[in-house]
Amino acid sequence: MTHTSTAQTTTDEFIRLGLDVLDTELTAIDGLRRYIDADFAHACELLLACTGRVIVIGMGKSGHIGGKIAATLASTGTPAFFVHPGEASHGDLGMITAADVVIAISNSGETNEVLSIAPLIKRRGVRLIGMTGNPQSTLADLADVHVCIAVEKEACPLGLAPTSSTTATLVMGDALAVALLHARGFTADDFALSHPGGSLGRRLLLHIHDVMHKGERIPLVDESATISQALLEMSRKGLGMTGITDAGGKLLGVFTDGDLRRILDQRLDVHQTPIAQVMTRQPITISADVLAAQGLKLMEDRKINGLFAVDADGYPQGALNMHDLLKAGVL
Repeated sequence: MTHTSTAQTTTDEFIRLGLDVLDTELTAIDGLRRYIDADFAHACELLLACTGRVIVIGMGKSGHIGGKIAATLASTGTPAFFVHPGEASHGDLGMITAADVVIAISNSGETNEVLSIAPLIKRRGVRLIGMTGNPQSTLADLADVHVCIAVEKEACPLGLAPTSSTTATLVMGDALAVALLHARGFTADDFALSHPGGSLGRRLLLHIHDVMHKGERIPLVDESATISQALLEMSRKGLGMTGITDAGGKLLGVFTDGDLRRILDQRLDVHQTPIAQVMTRQPITISADVLAAQGLKLMEDRKINGLFAVDADGYPQGALNMHDLLKAGVL
């Protein structure tokens, strides 16, 4: 049955109700501080010592939160997956081995579907971490270590819909995952290897050498070249710039589309004037081994559209522009 309010809710009332929910849930999160204790540390130690996988189980809303906790653990260096307790009772329990650690989530600590498989988990010698809002519950007693997630009240005015309690569970799961991340020495590169798809993976995995133009595709002219010869090289290579090198091949400067616009009113003879006379000396360069995202930041900070990658001695190894980063998905 659909119930409708007899009184019209005003805009101000909606805002007040929303802010009340935020205040209640913020209070619940702040209350978790007292549960970051020796039991929390013991849970971290069990998870860190796990030689198998971390299995997260939970029913209903706790199950939804459990799925996210498992995903966060897995993406930050702790192999983990979620198992539905109902499915575990019908065969999926075989996915759990003695080398694993189970995190069982139940706000009441009395969820039948979770409690029905907890003794079987214990019989297999699997270490069990219980996350409940009731330290005196059956699940808390069965667990090797209990992590408390109790909240003073739900944000739901009826006190029925899991709101503050699920938020607190999610935050406690994040606390476990991040504590383990630090303990493992998990790095940005490790994170990228778990996230190869999407912009995040590209920003963390791609290096300058992956996106730069190399070899004959690098726009370069000798310092004795004329402006017109430099313009031809820029046109052929299509990067909106060319590098200028000395007789030994070391990068001396750059000349860009922007430089061309600036010299147009100087009435120079482009067929006779050496490019070295109008080039930008001591150009901004980058190493080919750094992240492409660092190249993007450098270009944005210095308000330039292209870069040359050089080695430690200043010899060009490649060239790239903003379009290359856009095409690679870094931008």
